[in-house]
Amino acid sequence: MPNILHRLSIDAPPERVHQLAATKEGIQQWWTGQPVAGDEEIGGQLSVYFGDPANPAATFEVLERSPEQIVWRCIDGPRDWIDTRITYALKPRDDGGTTLLFSHEDWQQENEFMNGCSTNWACYLMSLKSGAEGHGFNAYPGGEISRWD
Repeated sequence: MPNILHRLSIDAPPERVHQLAATKEGIQQWWTGQPVAGDEEIGGQLSVYFGDPANPAATFEVLERSPEQIVWRCIDGPRDWIDTRITYALKPRDDGGTTLLFSHEDWQQENEFMNGCSTNWACYLMSLKSGAEGHGFNAYPGGEISRWD
């Protein structure tokens, strides 16, 4: 199955990157720009919103939340996202920074939607990096460069 993969070097400690990737408040800062609903603990569900505060764009089950890795499974949202997994693997660097290995895995097929999602993930991950490093975030809609209108 096809996967989206990204690797980032972030000049911030793993604890800071983890906080941004694993908590509702963090996800809102770098990705959605809107409140994230639900439970961020293992077994919980997180719903993200883009534009329409009444309808979640996607809902994820939290499968893992350790200091080294955060894993979600999409349970509702775009058809192509259902049953895909999103993983944030955090590796401490010797200089105090973090290497982030991001994956959005188990797509049923490569298609134009997946291509656009890969582009947008790269932009939103740059928002996470920038914010973690103290340079400000670029959450939705600013970070969205592949639009679906």
